[in-house]
Amino acid sequence: MRLALALNIAAFALACASTSPKQTVAPQQVTTAAAAPASTGGPGGDQDTRATFEKGLSEVRQGDLGAAERSFKSVLERDPKLAPAWANLGVVYERRLLPDQAEQAYVKATEVSPSSGTAWEYLSRLYCRTGRAARMEQRLTSQLQKYPEAWELRMSLGFVLLEQGKFEPAAVEVKKVLQAEERNLRAMQLLGQIYLAEKKYELALMVLENAKALDPNDSALYNALGLVHLALKARPAALDAFKKAVSLRPDFAEARNNLGALLNETQDYDAASHELQEAVLAAPDFAAARLNLGNAYRGKRQFDRATSEYKQVLRLKPSLPDTYYNLAILHLDSEIPKMDAIERFKTAIAYFDQYREKGGKDPRVDQYVKDASKGIEKEQRRREREKREQLKKEKASASDKLKK
Repeated sequence: MRLALALNIAAFALACASTSPKQTVAPQQVTTAAAAPASTGGPGGDQDTRATFEKGLSEVRQGDLGAAERSFKSVLERDPKLAPAWANLGVVYERRLLPDQAEQAYVKATEVSPSSGTAWEYLSRLYCRTGRAARMEQRLTSQLQKYPEAWELRMSLGFVLLEQGKFEPAAVEVKKVLQAEERNLRAMQLLGQIYLAEKKYELALMVLENAKALDPNDSALYNALGLVHLALKARPAALDAFKKAVSLRPDFAEARNNLGALLNETQDYDAASHELQEAVLAAPDFAAARLNLGNAYRGKRQFDRATSEYKQVLRLKPSLPDTYYNLAILHLDSEIPKMDAIERFKTAIAYFDQYREKGGKDPRVDQYVKDASKGIEKEQRRREREKREQLKKEKASASDKLKK
C-alpha cells in the first residue's frame, strides 16, 4: 500500500512506507501537497466590505465554494485593488480544480500589491505543483531585486529552492529573513523543513521546538513536528502532533492527510477514512490524500470506492507510478464482488505493466505478476475440473434415464 505524507501549507511533501491489509509493503514516495487554506488576513475598506470578505472566508471553511467565489467577487467589485480578496479567490479556484483561473487571480494579487507575501506564496505553490519551480525561482529573484527587504517574498524563494532540492541556497534565503527578524515564526518553520529534507532531524527538531515556544498554537508547526518525529521513528509522538495540528485548524488538509496515513498504518481504517475524507473536502486536487483515502477504503473492503479514489489520482497525476501499483495490488489481493476472477488477475497484471511503464521499480513486482499468472492458471484448472464434473453428472443422469 502506498501512503503519502504532506509536510504543511508550504507544500513540501514526504512519504512513508506502510502495509496493506494483506501486508504488502511499498517503498517510499514523494508527492506534492494540496491547495492552501484561505488566508485569514482581511482587507481594509468599509465595514460592509470587511464583513463580505469574512463571509467569504467562512464559506470556504464550510466548503461552499460557489458562495465564497461570489463573496470575494463582490468585494473586488467594490475595490479591485484588495490583494487578499484576489488571493483568496485564487484559493477558491484551486479547490474547484480550476488552476488557470487560480493563477490569474494570484497574479492579479501580485500586480495590485507587488510585495504581497501571501499571493506570491500561493502562486509559488501552484507553480511547484505544476512543474514550473524553476520559472517561479526566476520570477521571485527578479521581484526581490525591486523589493530586497520583502521578507515574505524571500521565504517564497526559499520554498521554491527547497522544492527543487537546492537545500543550501534555500537555507541561505531563509537565514537572511531570520537575521532581520530572528523571531519570524514562518521562517523558522521553513528552516525546519529544509533541515528535515536534508535529514538533519535533530537540528530540525530543535528549530521547530524553538518556534513552538514562540507560538504553541500554530498548527503548521505541529504538522512539521509530526514528520520530524516520524523520521526519528517516534510514531506515537508523530500521531499526537498530527492530531494537535488538526485540532488547531480543522481545514488543514495536509495535517488531515498525515493523520489519516498513520491511522492507515495502524489499520484503523474507519478513523483514517474520516480524516482523509475531510482532507479531500478541503482540497479536492490533493492527490496524496486521495491516494491514502483509496487505501483506507481498500482496508475497509469498499473496493468500488477505493478504485474511484485511485482513478481520481490518475486524473490528477497520470504519471504517478504508485497509483498503478495500488490498483494492481487491489486486484491481486482482493476478491472484488461481481468481477470475474480471471479478469481480475489480468487487470492486476495490466496495472503492474503500467506501473513499470511509468518508472516504477519495485523489485517484488515480478513475483506479483507470477502470482497473478498462477492465479489465472489455478482458476482455469478449477473451471475445467468443474466442467468435467458437470459432464460426468450429465452422463450419469442420462444413463439413469436410459436404464429406466
